[in-house]
Amino acid sequence: MVEQQTTYHTPVMLAESISALDIRPDGLYADCTFGGGGHSRALLSQLGPAGHLFGFDQDADASANALADERFTFVQSNFRHLGHWMRYYGVEQLDGVLADLGLSSHHLDAAERGFSFRHDAPLDMRMNRRAALTAAQVVEQYGEEQLADVFYLYGELKNARRLASAVVRARQQQPIATTGQLQDVVLPLLPHERQKKDLARVFQALRIEVNGEMEALSQMLTAAVGLLRPGGRLVVITYHSLEDRIVKNVFRAGNAEGRCQQDIYGRSCQPLRPVGRPATPTEQEQAANPRSRSAKLRVAERVNNESEE
Repeated sequence: MVEQQTTYHTPVMLAESISALDIRPDGLYADCTFGGGGHSRALLSQLGPAGHLFGFDQDADASANALADERFTFVQSNFRHLGHWMRYYGVEQLDGVLADLGLSSHHLDAAERGFSFRHDAPLDMRMNRRAALTAAQVVEQYGEEQLADVFYLYGELKNARRLASAVVRARQQQPIATTGQLQDVVLPLLPHERQKKDLARVFQALRIEVNGEMEALSQMLTAAVGLLRPGGRLVVITYHSLEDRIVKNVFRAGNAEGRCQQDIYGRSCQPLRPVGRPATPTEQEQAANPRSRSAKLRVAERVNNESEE
């Protein structure tokens, strides 16, 4: 069982994230990105008999990794529904919420899922294979302007309009149904010196669009802020600037837009207090797990506004 979990995904910044949660043995916790269960297993090892952990993952493949422990509940659902499921289980407050937002090694290595340009495979990219929208449908059905917006907003690609135009012209000749066919279309438009990086951004943009990742992240973080008890910790590992921007906004202002709310007396109502400085993987971890190189860990604590007043 341990071998299967390790193969599925190598947890990033494991010791740092578990330490950041400041775990209470009798606490209630949520791991919003269960995956191979690496973070969950480490968290569970620090819980006592009265503690409980909820592990979320929308991918049915992850359910095979569910931990056989009465203190653990696996929830096969998008983490955007965190609030709904906590109400379902009668949980009013959580002591900590953890989210490792990166793609799992399983997603990147499973060629048939279409997440990586290293394999020639169907353009799928659905984290939840029951969802309707695939990357192939985005590439084939979106208008040129809509495609350009996806590439620009989610891939932060400066030549997004040229890329979208090339895709539209190419699909008029033949369908773009595989990762290899998409590469053939976009590679000539990518600067040679950063070709691999920009190609990864093309794939990132499509993946984010297919899975509604930015909206889901905003909804999960908003729910987490509302669920955390005073002193509870929110620990998030991001991998690109789009995710990190939303997390920073929530940590600073309590919402994804970064707008500081005020009460009727004009006092700022900031529900979270950032804890420490953002952390990155050690050189040793980056060498052992190259996929961790872009990771950034942020920690925030729920403040007790009532006691502060």
